[in-house]
Amino acid sequence: MKQFLKYNVIKLVLLVSVFLLTSISNSFGQSKAEKIKELMSVNNEYGLFNGSVLVVENGKVIYNEGVGFANMEWDIPNKPNTKHRLGSITKQFTSMLILQLVEQGKLKLDAKISNYLPDYPKKTGNQITVHHLLTHTSGIPEFLMIPNFMKEYSRNTYTPNEFISLFSDLPLQFKPGKKFSYSNSGYFLLGVLIEKITGKSYEQVLHENIFIPLKMKNTGFDHHSTLLKNRATGYLKTGKIYSNSNFGDMSIPYAAGSMYSTTEDLFIWDKALSANLLLKEKYKKLLFKPYVSAWGGSYGYGWHIIEKSIGGKKVKIINHTGGINGFTTVIYRMPEQNNLIVLLNNVENTNLTNIGLSIGSILYNGPYVLPKQSFADLLMETAMIEGFDIAFRKFVKFKDTDNYSIKENEINNLGYQLLGMNKVVEAIEILKLNVDKFPNSWNTYDSLGEAYLINGSIKMAILNYKKSLKLNPKNLAGKKALKKLQN
Repeated sequence: MKQFLKYNVIKLVLLVSVFLLTSISNSFGQSKAEKIKELMSVNNEYGLFNGSVLVVENGKVIYNEGVGFANMEWDIPNKPNTKHRLGSITKQFTSMLILQLVEQGKLKLDAKISNYLPDYPKKTGNQITVHHLLTHTSGIPEFLMIPNFMKEYSRNTYTPNEFISLFSDLPLQFKPGKKFSYSNSGYFLLGVLIEKITGKSYEQVLHENIFIPLKMKNTGFDHHSTLLKNRATGYLKTGKIYSNSNFGDMSIPYAAGSMYSTTEDLFIWDKALSANLLLKEKYKKLLFKPYVSAWGGSYGYGWHIIEKSIGGKKVKIINHTGGINGFTTVIYRMPEQNNLIVLLNNVENTNLTNIGLSIGSILYNGPYVLPKQSFADLLMETAMIEGFDIAFRKFVKFKDTDNYSIKENEINNLGYQLLGMNKVVEAIEILKLNVDKFPNSWNTYDSLGEAYLINGSIKMAILNYKKSLKLNPKNLAGKKALKKLQN
């Protein structure tokens, strides 16, 4: 089965590294900064990271560097002051503005949103509270899931009130408060609430209430038309090939994801949160309270809270990731030790979690990890240079994951790329490798069944579709294909 990303375009799944724990003795004598530098250098070499990195230990910066290029066409390097889009890291700034309004007595967390937005449909607005929006428990449908959203809507400019009309009349997915379901729509509405209550634009409130008081001079609401000094170009990556990211109008992410910043300004933000510069302590605590289970931990107001064992020590991590056209970001706060990790990557849909945890392991004196090179990328790179025959002789029989990263989704998407090139026999061999490596995945059998079907190998197609359905009886596409084959 083909895997579709948010943009409704079949892509190679972006590189996700598999890491080998190496013994501490391998890095004996290196400082923590040197270990981080080595880690980021290898990640950049394998195409796993391209951006800006900040690491703080005990309140002091130990690493603050750019990796790779802010602009690949002009070979302009990333630096600590390079401005990157933040994506959903914006949400923590939105939640801060909301709690400032609560502290000022202008807003109540348990109030229905229809109290503040009289034009919002009463049927749903009378059920949803501000708290529901902050915790992703409102049941409002995710606007990114609107059919053909990226094609029909994402390039257009909207006012906030125009845009909410795209989802405000849709039925709720569940009764508010009963379930966690990540929703950019909910945080978009929070921006509208801020504008309604203050009488100012969301952007203006951000500047007046956060950026100006904290002197965050390199942070703002991103506008495509603005000439912005030191702005990074956003990229997408297919295999080892980079291209400019697709355009998306920034009026759409809005209060859910339209900010830009630098690693250095996010350090200022972190210090402000620790020092209670923007909220009194009792209100600040509400940001990080674990309200609802989410992603192996809990969700507060614009923050994910989780405990991890790092270097043999239990560490509370307050974090959030972000993803938007051309950019992937993550911020990890470890306030009990006054540690901070910020990764701003100007390549979209990149997995930064393992990199962040590896840096965390270095901070807490654990064995640090190095990535492996992607098997799928290496095979395709070799094929482009030496031809598919030579590449397949070199690599298709290779099954030793001690040397390369073999990821199910990467291999699956490589198989579909080969099908798209009419290299059906090669695609079957690649997808067979995926079945060998991941025999408990229904999707590997489904994909191999589709490849056999394209090749006219009906019996093998039926066999693999049956195996897929045995592992996942809810595979409706597989059921449909098998029924057609059997008839």
